[in-house]
Amino acid sequence: MSLLKYESQLREPLIDGDKTYHQVTEDIIGPLETKPTRLWWIGLSIALALLLFGVYSVYREVAYGIGQWNVNRTVGWGWAITNFVWWIGIGHAGTLISAILLLFGQKWRTGVNRAAEAMTIFAVMCAGMFPVFHVGRVWDAFFLFPYPNSRGPVWPNFNSALLWDVFAVSTYFTVSVLFWYTGLLPDLATIRDRAKTKFRKMFYGLTSFGWTGSTKHWQRQESLALVLAGLATPLVLSVHTIVSFDFATSVIPGWHTTIFPPYFVAGAVFSGFAMVNSLLIITRKVLHLEDYITIGHIEAMNKIIVLTGSVVGCAYLSELFVAWYSMNPYEWWAFRENRVNIFSPYGWAYYGMIFCNVVSPQLFWSRKLRRNVLFTFFMSILINVGMWFERFVIFVTSIYRDYLPSSWTTYYSPTIWEIGFYLGTFGLFFTCYFLFAKFFPVIAVAEIKAILKTSGENYKDKMSDLEEMSTGKFYEEEVEHAH
Repeated sequence: MSLLKYESQLREPLIDGDKTYHQVTEDIIGPLETKPTRLWWIGLSIALALLLFGVYSVYREVAYGIGQWNVNRTVGWGWAITNFVWWIGIGHAGTLISAILLLFGQKWRTGVNRAAEAMTIFAVMCAGMFPVFHVGRVWDAFFLFPYPNSRGPVWPNFNSALLWDVFAVSTYFTVSVLFWYTGLLPDLATIRDRAKTKFRKMFYGLTSFGWTGSTKHWQRQESLALVLAGLATPLVLSVHTIVSFDFATSVIPGWHTTIFPPYFVAGAVFSGFAMVNSLLIITRKVLHLEDYITIGHIEAMNKIIVLTGSVVGCAYLSELFVAWYSMNPYEWWAFRENRVNIFSPYGWAYYGMIFCNVVSPQLFWSRKLRRNVLFTFFMSILINVGMWFERFVIFVTSIYRDYLPSSWTTYYSPTIWEIGFYLGTFGLFFTCYFLFAKFFPVIAVAEIKAILKTSGENYKDKMSDLEEMSTGKFYEEEVEHAH
């Protein structure tokens, strides 16, 4: 009867097929031991080409000045800060899946947490470059950091939200790397023990830090994971909250609102889960991991997308209501004329944002659509386009028309070098992801094995048969006793 203590048979299996511990290792680590495929080389080549274009675009900006971008006296924050906030938002799902779902004991995270954690790290790397190069004189970017300086009158302003961005993003990046690497240790040791070349044995031997799989090692690894999860959980809320203070603490109409912190956090989780879906749908197909990244995992993430998309929709409505109810003519004018008015210069961006972020995710109320892989992939791309529109609308439509009508003649559109910088971050992101997928397991093997006998399809079937047999035998004994 002890077998019946496992999880309910009504729950969908998290691991499909007739899997053993050895088969799990072969399925996930086996592809790392073969030569890269032609498809992998093609993808890496495209990513490197984008990265090189981005490097040249950055060179143009550094060598010739920020005038290479189309930012001007009215729109001082253009694509650079839009893309900074967009990439920071992308990174939120990884820490949420890793930390918060670990603390709540959600087993479905085990199939997707490794790739989501890697995505977080790469996204924060991409985001961090935009403020650095946006300062113009990149060689003076170290003044962003709060160090006691003896070079003159420049001192860190601890009242500035921009300074706290540095604290929040760097802390978030550090904890995310530690969390990701802690989970990798058992799997790196497995690759080390299977390695057949001296280089692989040396490389994975060094990176696994002498992991032996002893009870003490497991105890320390699990304790550290819980500590890091406890540290990372408030970071999920604090990072985008502090980023939102860059705008909410100003007096510019369209920015000066107290709803920004929860609004930004919900939007970050929304876009982050969409990006996780995009990556994992491709990863599971290319690496043949459909048995480990199941339709159930995709449906669970789509449910969170519906929730956070609805929260974002409520935030949009709250913004409009507060702008009208406040009776502030400047605030209401900024919303009525710059955003809601479809004939305004940027009206297309506002309604694109509404359709992508509020209207389209409501289709996921349908279980059939939530479990449709192709539809989910299309929606994940659409949502991230919509979330980019959101950041663009918040920044540009709030500042391209200021209090002086004489400066309204400027219509902001990016230059080729701004676009190139953005495409270059995609190149960096996918270069890192391709290398990660080739040299590290994209699924946490040790964590999959930990839930195999409770959530594996074949084990759940066996337990279901045992439960039926036990129930039938118990019923027969009760009938016999009644007679």
